[in-house]
Amino acid sequence: QTGRVDKNHPLVTGHTAPVLDIDWCPHNDNVIASASEDTTVMVWQIPDYVPVRNITEPVVTLEGHSKRVSIISWHPTARNVLLSAGCDNLVILWNVGTGEMLLALDDMHTDLIYNVGWNRNGSLLVTTCKDKKVRVIDPRKQQIIAEKTKPHDGTRPIRAIFVADGKIFTTGFSRMSERQLGLWDLNNFEEPIALQEMDTSNGVLLPFYDADSSIVYLCGKGDSSIRYFEITDEAPYVHYLNTYSSKEPQRGMGFMPKRGLDVSKCEIARFFKLHERKCEPIVMTVPRKSDLFQDDLYPDTPGPEPALEADEWLSGKDAEPILISLRDGYVPIKNRELKVVKKNILDSKPPPGPRRRHSTCDSDFSQPALEEVLEEIRALKEMVQAQEKRICDLENKLCQFTNGTD
Repeated sequence: QTGRVDKNHPLVTGHTAPVLDIDWCPHNDNVIASASEDTTVMVWQIPDYVPVRNITEPVVTLEGHSKRVSIISWHPTARNVLLSAGCDNLVILWNVGTGEMLLALDDMHTDLIYNVGWNRNGSLLVTTCKDKKVRVIDPRKQQIIAEKTKPHDGTRPIRAIFVADGKIFTTGFSRMSERQLGLWDLNNFEEPIALQEMDTSNGVLLPFYDADSSIVYLCGKGDSSIRYFEITDEAPYVHYLNTYSSKEPQRGMGFMPKRGLDVSKCEIARFFKLHERKCEPIVMTVPRKSDLFQDDLYPDTPGPEPALEADEWLSGKDAEPILISLRDGYVPIKNRELKVVKKNILDSKPPPGPRRRHSTCDSDFSQPALEEVLEEIRALKEMVQAQEKRICDLENKLCQFTNGTD
C-alpha cells in the first residue's frame, strides 16, 4: 500500500538509541535485523497483519559490541547467520537461531569499518576501512587472504562489493576528489582491471549489484541521480548504460530482491529512495513489446530457501544459493516464525548435595514440567496474537463501516 501513513501507525521501538542499519532476512520475509548506537543488534518478527501496538520485544537481542553497531548483513546462503560490524573495529558473526556468537574477527581492522559485503556463496567477505585498505577475509579461517592499500587515492570513504566471478567492484575518490569506480581481480590485486573517473561531487557512491543482469547501480549520497553500468568480460569491462535523474536528493536507498519484482512489466530493479519525509519507489523496466515471459531478463534467481544450516557453514561447508524460476511470478511462502533455541542452563544437572525443599532448581522440577510451562506460555502467546489480529480486523471493518455511513 502506498500513501500517507497514519501518525499513530505502530512502530518497531526496542532500541534505546538511533538505529544505524537494517537488513531484511533473505530466507524469511517476516524477519528484519537492526543495528543501533546502543551497541546491540536486535532481530524482529514482523507479522503479516498490521499490529495494534508498537512492537517492543525483539525475537533475540545480540550483545557483543562495546561501541555502536553501524553495519549488519545476513549470510546469503546459510540459515540464521548474521554479520555485524561496529565502531569497536570488530566484526561478529552470530547464529540468530541460538542467539550465540559464532566468530569474532577482532584483530583485522585498525580503524572504522566503512562497509562489509559477502560473496555469492558466503565463503568470503570484502571490507573497506578508514585505514584506506580493502581486505578480502575468510571468516571461518579468520584470515585476510588478499589486501589492497589505497585502491583510490583520495581520503574520502571507499565502498566495495563482490560481483560475478569473484571480482571486486569499488567506489572511491581520486587525489583530486573526483569520484571513481574500479574493478579488481583477486588473483592480481595490485592493478585494477578498470578504473574510471565520474565527476567531482562529494557524495559517497553506494553500489547495488544485480548478479542476474551483471548491472551495478550507483546511488550517490545526496545525489538526485542513479547511474548504472554493465560489467562484462571484455574491455573496457565496466560499460556505462544510463542515468536515472530526479529533482530531489536521496538520503538513503534500499534495493528490492529480484523475487519481489513484477515480471509481467519487465521490471529489472526497484529502488526505495529515502527523502526527508517519504520513501519513494523507483522502478527500472526494460521496454518490450511482447507480454510473454522474458527468459533473458529473468534467469533463475536465489530463492528464500537457505542452502545450509549455520553449523554446516561454520564447519567449513559452502553451497551456492538455491535458485527459483520467476516464470509465473514469485509466490511468497507462508509466514514462518523465527524460533530461537537458547541453550538451557536447567539442562545441566545440579551438583550433588543436600536437597533443599521448594526450590525450582531442585531435580523435582523436572524437564517435562518446564516444557509444560513453556508450552502453556506458547499457547497463551498464540491466543494473544490471534486476539490482536481479530481486534485489528474488527477495527478495519468498523473504519469501513463508518466511512460508508459518512
